[in-house]
Formats: sequence, structure tokens, C-alpha cells
Amino acid sequence: MKNNQVLHINVDVYEDLNFLEDSDRSLLLKAIEISESAYAPYSNFLVGAALELSCGEIITGSNQENVAFPSGICAERTAFYYAGANYPNSKIVKVAVTAHSKQFDVNYPVSPCGACRQVMYEYESKQDSPIKVIMMGASGQVRIMQSIADLLPFTFNESSLKKY
Repeated sequence: MKNNQVLHINVDVYEDLNFLEDSDRSLLLKAIEISESAYAPYSNFLVGAALELSCGEIITGSNQENVAFPSGICAERTAFYYAGANYPNSKIVKVAVTAHSKQFDVNYPVSPCGACRQVMYEYESKQDSPIKVIMMGASGQVRIMQSIADLLPFTFNESSLKKY
């Protein structure tokens, strides 16, 4: 028998970053700034991520490509792993993600890839509190979600590894 389920995900959409709360706009500007340091000679798609930690620190990361694909790492994982290694007792409160391209306009909100979503969800689950997600391209709309779980509704989590 077939059963249809409907998922509802709440997303706040802003016309541009000027409509954001000051702290969200500031974090997004940090992500934009760090995207300039991305090493992306193959894709020419420069991504920046900025995290706000519960201790007040701001952690940034950019994507780092490698000719031996897939040896590179995304901006989000760069920032999350750095925060986990260097601030293990601080919770991640929110993350801002942005990207721009050297080849085309990115005027739409850029969402983390699947691998990054899984990593981000692991941190959210480990700290047992939501991580706010702020997404934007080089310009245009900003999308905000209140939890990583909204980006990854069918999570692969600890219970997936248990035999029942």
C-alpha cells in the first residue's frame, strides 16, 4: 500500500542582505570576504563559510580544490572541522554560506552540498541544539533556515548504525 507524506520546511527569504538582522548580515559579509581566499582553479566557483560560535568567536573557511579530485574540501567542512578541532566546547550557533563564480553570475542562494549537509548535521546533533543556516550567492536573495535538519530532512544518523 502506498502512503503519501508531505514535508514542510520553513525558509525565511529576504530580498537581499540589507534586510537581515545586523549579526546575520555581519556573518554573511565574513563569508563573502573569505570566499575571496578560495583556491578554486578548476571550478572557478569560490565558496565562503563563516560560523558564529557560542563563545563569540567567528570561524571562516573557503573551498580548497585539488587536481586529484575529490581530494579538495568545501568551505563549510573547512570551517566546521576547524571549529571542532580548536573550539570543541563551543557550540556552533549559525553558519553563513555564499559563493561566486569567475565564469557566471551567482545571483541565487547557494546551498551546501550533500556531504557538507551531513557533516553540519553531525555537529548539530552532537551539540543537541540547532544551527541557523544563512545562504546567499554573490548577490540577490538570502535564505535562512533555523536548523541544519531542515536542509537534510532524511538524515543518516547514529540510529542508522544500530541493529534492532
